[in-house]
Amino acid sequence: MNVLWLNANLLLPLDKGGKLRTWHVMRQLARHHRITYLSFVDPAASPADLEGMHEVCAELDVVSRRDPEKGTFRFYVDAARHVVDHVPYAVGKYRSLEFRRRVRAHLDRGRFDLVVCDFLVPAVNLPPRLACPSVLFTHNVEADIWRRHADTTSNGLARTLLRQQWKRMLRFERSALERFDLVLTVSEADRDTFQRLYPGALQRRPHVVQTGVDTAFFTPPVHEPRRTHLVFTGSMDWLPNEDAMVWFVREILPQVRRLEPDTTLTIVGRAPTPAVRRLAETAGITVTGRVDDVRPLVAEAAVYVVPLRIGGGTRLKIFEAMSMGKAVVSTTIGAEGLPVTSDRDIVIADKPERFADSIVRLVRDDAARRSLEAAARSLVVEHYDWSVVAHDFDAALTAARSSPVGDELVTRPADSRARVA
Repeated sequence: MNVLWLNANLLLPLDKGGKLRTWHVMRQLARHHRITYLSFVDPAASPADLEGMHEVCAELDVVSRRDPEKGTFRFYVDAARHVVDHVPYAVGKYRSLEFRRRVRAHLDRGRFDLVVCDFLVPAVNLPPRLACPSVLFTHNVEADIWRRHADTTSNGLARTLLRQQWKRMLRFERSALERFDLVLTVSEADRDTFQRLYPGALQRRPHVVQTGVDTAFFTPPVHEPRRTHLVFTGSMDWLPNEDAMVWFVREILPQVRRLEPDTTLTIVGRAPTPAVRRLAETAGITVTGRVDDVRPLVAEAAVYVVPLRIGGGTRLKIFEAMSMGKAVVSTTIGAEGLPVTSDRDIVIADKPERFADSIVRLVRDDAARRSLEAAARSLVVEHYDWSVVAHDFDAALTAARSSPVGDELVTRPADSRARVA
């Protein structure tokens, strides 16, 4: 197939979960299909990153664009311009006449069998009609993320603005779902949420393509971890991750330290916000910013923490930690959509007290921690290597191209062995 793949950004550097998911899928697809990749690009992007994209696509087409840094005067001015916009800010800021012109130019050639819209954002630049089947690859339920933002903030003005953005995202997401021939989700939870939020909007039942992990790359370390050391990884300019770490340091870490005073924490990930950087002022907390390889930092930790209160999609970070044989303590939202079982291959804890107690128990009980680590590694190696996931993705695209709208795709049976309990 000839595929036109639309995204908001380059995939390189591989510093976000969504980028990693798309990269591994595209790398497998590129072996059998010709992919043209159209995205925005920061003017300061590395030439090596531009060249590296050719590993997953035959043709690369980019439109120059730069986001203002979060927290700066320009950022707030840019956000204020969208206050009266009917489109949510997270989408509206990507509207581009040039991007739209490039999409039309590619489609006018008439040589594509399929258009893939990667994430919701590029949909804002699609023409009203497409001459070939189209697929929306969702990594989250965007409206649900904004609702959770609004529900967790304590600031009245911020809550009002977030609710406004949530309602706009509901409208935009629904209209986007209505126009695609197939919607791909990364979890059964996301699929069910789409069907609940937007009854009648989907042309056919969403197809679930599970999250995967490179089990040959993320392998268990050979040395023992630091006994009371914790780690979190993620893009630290993403609000759910920022909220998770601020909440963890304020509400959970002090309870851990009452029982284990020497407990330390490393927060790993690109572009930490000012709020995240301030966490490093607390003794025993390190904020690294972007690193080339997270594995040495994850290897040092006895427990990998995922205290998310906001979010959607699935957490690649959890599968990476599990593949490295790490004991993971997560909230229900943090592990949402993953086929895991609490107290067998992960620990699920939503209340600060239970989260802290779970960390302390794993730090003190080597046998319990090692049992969790072994089960976690076994789960991902046996069922969730990227090669299996990409094969399912490929089958879904092929079916979308050839099946009449309304036909159901053949779906791989869900793994009933493991669920968040």
